[in-house]
Amino acid sequence: MAEVGACLECLRRSWLLAALGPYIERVSTGEVGSRSPELLRLSNEDLVEVAAPKVAGQLLARIAALSEVRLNEELAQADCWACCRHGDLYPSPLRDAADAPWALIGRGNPQLLDGLEPFEAVTIVGARRATSYGREIARELGRELAAAGMIVVSGLAFGVDGCAHRGALDGGRTIAVLGCGPDVAYPTSHRSLWRQVCEKGLVLSEFPPGATPWRWTFPARNRIMAALAGMTVVVEAATRSGSLITTDLAADLGRDLGAVPGPVTSRASAGPNGLLAAGAHVVRDAQDILDAMLGPGQRTLERSAPNLDPQLESVLAAVEAGESTCDAVAIAARLSGPAAAAALAQLELLGYLTCSSLGTYSRTLAPSPTARSL
Repeated sequence: MAEVGACLECLRRSWLLAALGPYIERVSTGEVGSRSPELLRLSNEDLVEVAAPKVAGQLLARIAALSEVRLNEELAQADCWACCRHGDLYPSPLRDAADAPWALIGRGNPQLLDGLEPFEAVTIVGARRATSYGREIARELGRELAAAGMIVVSGLAFGVDGCAHRGALDGGRTIAVLGCGPDVAYPTSHRSLWRQVCEKGLVLSEFPPGATPWRWTFPARNRIMAALAGMTVVVEAATRSGSLITTDLAADLGRDLGAVPGPVTSRASAGPNGLLAAGAHVVRDAQDILDAMLGPGQRTLERSAPNLDPQLESVLAAVEAGESTCDAVAIAARLSGPAAAAALAQLELLGYLTCSSLGTYSRTLAPSPTARSL
């Protein structure tokens, strides 16, 4: 394995970014030339001069006084490690980016970066307020891609991000890229998920331990997510969603784009439907992603589905036809209420259905028992 470690110059850059957090917050906007990924292309001196001209000398002197011993001690105390653009562990996909981070601070397994190539990773992004459809799709994509040997990259946020990570943890490997220090569980309610990713995968950031998130750090981290993977897939996103920032950054790098189609009447599907209209790859399942990235049939998903008795088949068919409540399913399948409820519960246990907090049922991505395994 490549050696873990970062040079002093690159480590200092990470601590400088943390110190500049509130200053960049004031000058970073959505206008061309002042977006955070563009600002981060600047040298230390130019960045400080743009973001904090009144205290530029003080900040640069403070960062220059940080010793390698002290910085490495802070990493060790936070159970973190670092690599930088001058080392072999630094992932080659990031070297393509003009605004690539100088250093990466990690918590978890550094081997996930060793020799990582774009065709080995998929970035999955989407709405924080995802629908049950979006959450189910994201989790199943994460699970199947990880089971197929791909690394699933996302941002640990609510909604699609969290579901993609959870699915990947069920099937294999995942990387979470944060807009704060890698030792900071953000959002805090995802602390358990953050811990699981640290233990079974990898949490990455360009910011040092303890760094707090700012609004500008999220589009900044998106450029890392876009660069790490050969394809960025949007599951659900409104037209002005921040998730689409990631697709713009990925397109700038020449990476593939994929999108999960959704109802044209759904605000949550406006973003991916727009990407599809512009030529993005249609993503119905993980096999579509594998075929687009690696070539048709180069890597095939192993799928199996348990057989269903006629009653379960009729209930499943009712849900697939659009019936979502127990009463509606009972009428459509010509069953009593208790029989329909029992069948729905069994189909949920088998993985064919998912039940929302409102008690409505929807189909999962699990293949039907009569479908041909891809």
